[in-house]
Amino acid sequence: METKLARIAEIAKEKPKEQFTSLYHLLNKEMLLECHAELDANKATGIDHVTKAEYERNIEENINSLVERLKNKAYKPQPVRRTYIPKDEKSVRPLGILAYEDKIVQQGLNKLLQAIFEQDFVDHSYGFRPGRNCHDALKEVNRIIEKGKFSYVVDADIRDFSDINFERYWLTVAG
Repeated sequence: METKLARIAEIAKEKPKEQFTSLYHLLNKEMLLECHAELDANKATGIDHVTKAEYERNIEENINSLVERLKNKAYKPQPVRRTYIPKDEKSVRPLGILAYEDKIVQQGLNKLLQAIFEQDFVDHSYGFRPGRNCHDALKEVNRIIEKGKFSYVVDADIRDFSDINFERYWLTVAG
């Protein structure tokens, strides 16, 4: 499976305008079993209340059924279980918890999308990328401040950005 994903990544890098129109064949039994194996058994259950251990009891049957539903376009994700976790002393943050099978499919789609788009990101982009985290971003900011010729740092938290003209905003910031 890694070879196929590496090949997709290679094509995406060599041919940036390439359109990948048929990737379904990669969401096969092998990949979905791999995704199942990678999932953390200690995570909260979704609306289906199915744990990794429960799903694993009939793993062959469950994965075969999932592949068949995906192939027949009959797969439908279940509703997300919404819970709220404390953000700070005054507010909470919504958290969506997927059904176990939906986690498997999402993991597979994540692998496919990463293979296609990872090489499009600039090196100093850290958000939600494999092998990178917020600590890496902070180290880079620290390195830039210490070695660069910057006089200030701006920290912004955009709460509602639906009506912002980002193109104009970016030109203002960059230019």
